[in-house]
Amino acid sequence: MKHSYSKEIKISIAAITCLILLYVGIEFLKGVNIFKPGNYYTVRYENVTGLTISAPVTINGFKVGLVREITYDNESKNGSIIVELNLDKNIKLPEGTIALLATDLLGTASIQLQLNTDENVNYYPVGTELPSKNAMGLMGEIDSKVMPAINNILPKIDTLLANLNKITGSQSLINSLNKIEPIVANLESTTASLNKMMSNQVPATLNNLSEISVNINTITADLTHVSNTLKQLPIDSTIHSLNNTLNDVNHLTQQLNGTDSSIGLLLNDTGLYYNINNTIKDLDSIMIDLRHNPKKYVNFKLF
Repeated sequence: MKHSYSKEIKISIAAITCLILLYVGIEFLKGVNIFKPGNYYTVRYENVTGLTISAPVTINGFKVGLVREITYDNESKNGSIIVELNLDKNIKLPEGTIALLATDLLGTASIQLQLNTDENVNYYPVGTELPSKNAMGLMGEIDSKVMPAINNILPKIDTLLANLNKITGSQSLINSLNKIEPIVANLESTTASLNKMMSNQVPATLNNLSEISVNINTITADLTHVSNTLKQLPIDSTIHSLNNTLNDVNHLTQQLNGTDSSIGLLLNDTGLYYNINNTIKDLDSIMIDLRHNPKKYVNFKLF
């Protein structure tokens, strides 16, 4: 038996199917996987600038979930905003965990879970409202760190500018500036003199250096010629002859120092020296006596 379905039932089934697919597609585009179970927690913030649905939820930089929904609490007096977090099923949050809302340089916000690392603590049940905290942004850090330093520097800058005004208005500085003008004029005159000297004397000096270089080259050539001439001389035979001459001189010196030769005996025999000395003394005595008594030695007879 065949069952026939009316067109209305077919259209209803198709519409329901399209709605289901649309819902799944929208949730997928949001980053929500409806087929994967998760744990839901809520967080309350006073300001959620930059935070959007599907913004990442991280622990130490690792993504563990996303922002499921952002709603405004109409019943709160201060206008707080409730953020629903969809976390991984295996993530457990110990009591004391803080949901930190941080904003990067581009203005994109994310939620960073700062876990309580103390031991022996219980875990938050699913659906708990977590403690929240807004991280200080770039401008906040500038305001808290840079501005106090700038405020400390400003009085010093003011004092520095006052001292500069005092110095620039000093009569001594004005007098010094007036003295600089003659100095600059003298420098210009000196520069002109140097330029003139460079244009007149330096070329002549360079010419002299060129002539000196030519003379040096000539001297070098002459020395080369002398060196070649010395190389051609019979130096070996000359040195050999010189060695023979030195040997002869050494031999003659040995004979003069020895007592084997007549010259050596004359030079080294002290007895000969004393005999000659005595002989000279005797001759001297004879000459003295001859001068005083000449008749004793010479007789003259006259016929």
